[in-house]
Amino acid sequence: MDFNVKKLASGAGVFFTRAVQFTEEKLGQAEKTELDPHLENLITRADCTKNWTEKIFRQTEVLLQPNPSARIEEFIYDKLDKKLPSRTTNSELLGQYMLEAANEFGPGTPYGSTLITVGEYQKKLGGAERELLQTSAAGFLSPLRNFLEGDWRTISKERRLLENRRLDLDICKARLKKAKVAEAKAAAEHELRVAQTEFDRQAEVTRLLLEGISSTHLNHLRCLQDFAEAQATYYAQCHHYMQDLQRELNTAIAVSAPHPTAALCPDPVSSAFLSGPSSPGAPASSLSSQRPSTLAMEQLPVTGTRKAKVLYDYDAHNVSELSLLADELITVHTVPGMDPDWLIGERGNQKGKVPVTYLELLS
Repeated sequence: MDFNVKKLASGAGVFFTRAVQFTEEKLGQAEKTELDPHLENLITRADCTKNWTEKIFRQTEVLLQPNPSARIEEFIYDKLDKKLPSRTTNSELLGQYMLEAANEFGPGTPYGSTLITVGEYQKKLGGAERELLQTSAAGFLSPLRNFLEGDWRTISKERRLLENRRLDLDICKARLKKAKVAEAKAAAEHELRVAQTEFDRQAEVTRLLLEGISSTHLNHLRCLQDFAEAQATYYAQCHHYMQDLQRELNTAIAVSAPHPTAALCPDPVSSAFLSGPSSPGAPASSLSSQRPSTLAMEQLPVTGTRKAKVLYDYDAHNVSELSLLADELITVHTVPGMDPDWLIGERGNQKGKVPVTYLELLS
């Protein structure tokens, strides 16, 4: 018991002495041993690595799982070293709702059959999203977390120890300056040599750990490439699924069309795929077979002619459309049975379909 009390008192004394030395350095009342410039550069580089790795890690978590509650649940399961229960993705849940709605409305109805088709593809999108989450968590998030919770903690511990060794060294230097008696000087010189040796040894250990940051960068580089590849695979799968869905819907529309003019007036289910962009910059459908030719449009009756200002550039996707330049004025009108998302635009002798969302109609 006496030994423990003495050790505790000794530790408290060392802590107090270091605190005094640190305070006097901050106030400019004591000299401070400067670290080697190379070591200072390594420390700065390590701090930068830690800060940005932490930000990238947190934002990647938000990207992959926007729900804060779900992220907290994943964190708890990870700390408890337990397997996280399988969670349904939003796309999978949407697909399931569509399938259930189709059963209520009737699978044989046009709306019900379309809900089934779209719902199945939503579930495929959800499966692709699940695969992205799993791949990214294992190949990108885990290495970043291991650095922050493993390597960085070790580096921080050794840096704190180095700071303590430096304070001890400066305390010994101050004692040597204050020593007047020969015996006191001899004792102070001995303490200074011991403190210098311990400081140099700790500086070398810290330097080796900090130089390992270069290997960390290389490892994170490979992980970043894997993450980008996983994203590319995911978006390619989504694009492929949506192309297949669009083809299936267009085929179903073509089969169920009652007369040739049905292509000019698509039903509500298919309007999103045939009418072009619903917002600036969205690509229009390239199915020219579903659109009237320029000659056919010229033969249709004209109603409601007025001026319109073009808001955004638009590149025509086929000969039935008219390319637009932002801020130009054109004449527009509609024709009976035409998709309400489109108008007929005229510029001099040029005429073609233009998307309404790219225009500001003038009175």
